[in-house]
Amino acid sequence: MNYIQTEIFIEGENKTETGEILVAMLSEHPFESFDETETGIRCFMPVNVFKREEIVEALDQLKSTMSFSYEITEIEDENWNKKWESNYDPVLIDGKCYIRAPFHEAIKGAEYEIVIEPKMSFGTAHHETTSMMISYILENNWDNLSVLDMGCGTGVLAILASMKGATKLLAIDNDEWAFSNTVENLERNNITNTKALQGGKELIPDQILDVILANINRNILLDQIEKYSQSLTLGGKLFMSGFYEEDIPVIVKEAGKYNLKFIDKKIKNKWVAVKMEKG
Repeated sequence: MNYIQTEIFIEGENKTETGEILVAMLSEHPFESFDETETGIRCFMPVNVFKREEIVEALDQLKSTMSFSYEITEIEDENWNKKWESNYDPVLIDGKCYIRAPFHEAIKGAEYEIVIEPKMSFGTAHHETTSMMISYILENNWDNLSVLDMGCGTGVLAILASMKGATKLLAIDNDEWAFSNTVENLERNNITNTKALQGGKELIPDQILDVILANINRNILLDQIEKYSQSLTLGGKLFMSGFYEEDIPVIVKEAGKYNLKFIDKKIKNKWVAVKMEKG
């Protein structure tokens, strides 16, 4: 699948602050990832969901309050993968979980090692949201639990949960590229107890789950929280990320409508991950 790259060139001195505001605003649209550059940010969206008029209108509205210019281009898979691999470094989370590409060397001493093929799929642990979700997995017990990884990206969260002892796992993503990448990464890491599916919330099982992991974005989380609650057992845990500190009140309020109680949170560079429990 090809992707649409929207490159934004930010003017003025406060490039970082302006970039954070732009990312927050543009997260309302189905962009899959954002890269910070020396001149601004790059935003990536699958070509099959890209609606040029909507994105141009949103950007032009933002230009009324901020100074920037932008270019919209289509990127082929091969070109994206070459760029991605050239900038991809292994990462060690909390001194325990080492995530690397096949072309990186293994290291000694890491309790968990996950090999992820670096493709367009979101979720390689370089982003703050994925890193915090991995920290939550490392901190909690997963023995014999049933787990859903919603918006799985590369499948890295499901893979780690399986390594930590979860016995029945489901990984769902609506993007064809993410789905195929998850299947590949499950096989690469010898994970045999996880089923991957392509689709949306309609695929969330009706049967009771012990844990749901959802690292997506604010709007999708708000839309799917009711379904998460319906699928969780009493006392089941919900871990969510993909939104900012200022979004916590609306997330907590919506979750409360469906008997999901806020337990705690992690914050990293204004990004947030939360832990909730069904009461």
